[in-house]
Amino acid sequence: MVNNFLELIRTRRSYRNYKAEQISDEQLNAVLEAGTYAPTSRGLQSPFIVAVQNDALKARLAKMNAEVMGVTTNPYYDAPTYVLVFVPEDAPNGIQDASLVLENMMLAAHALGLGSCWIHREREMFATEEGKELMKQWELPEGLVGIGALALGYPNGEPSPAKPRKEGYTRIIK
Repeated sequence: MVNNFLELIRTRRSYRNYKAEQISDEQLNAVLEAGTYAPTSRGLQSPFIVAVQNDALKARLAKMNAEVMGVTTNPYYDAPTYVLVFVPEDAPNGIQDASLVLENMMLAAHALGLGSCWIHREREMFATEEGKELMKQWELPEGLVGIGALALGYPNGEPSPAKPRKEGYTRIIK
């Protein structure tokens, strides 16, 4: 098991090209559950996870993200599912907690044969009136900030090989 897990970590890649086919509910639920088992500061489970598969809403989110980025392309790479992660703005280690949630979900996606890519700019998107209105529609508590998102779906193509690890990446002090 340990070797399989380490191999999973070594072979996970960010995908930027997805098949149009939607992932199954079972796959989505498994990825989301993996996120809920990420460690969080003091065990508070402060993050909130929102999965979006509605095409009109995905288009709206892509437009919001693209505006922040200053582009017209889809920053979510036309993935069939977007997974957004939020935390309370006063969470003691919200960025770290949400980052762990995202990483758990990325590893789970890879284990299930799905591709994922971490997407940024959710903080800026959901600081807008439009973003706050969406969070209200989704019945999320007030005072949340966006931390990141995943583009999620079936990969369309092979991943690029891992870059060599940099020299001196780690230190062991005894």
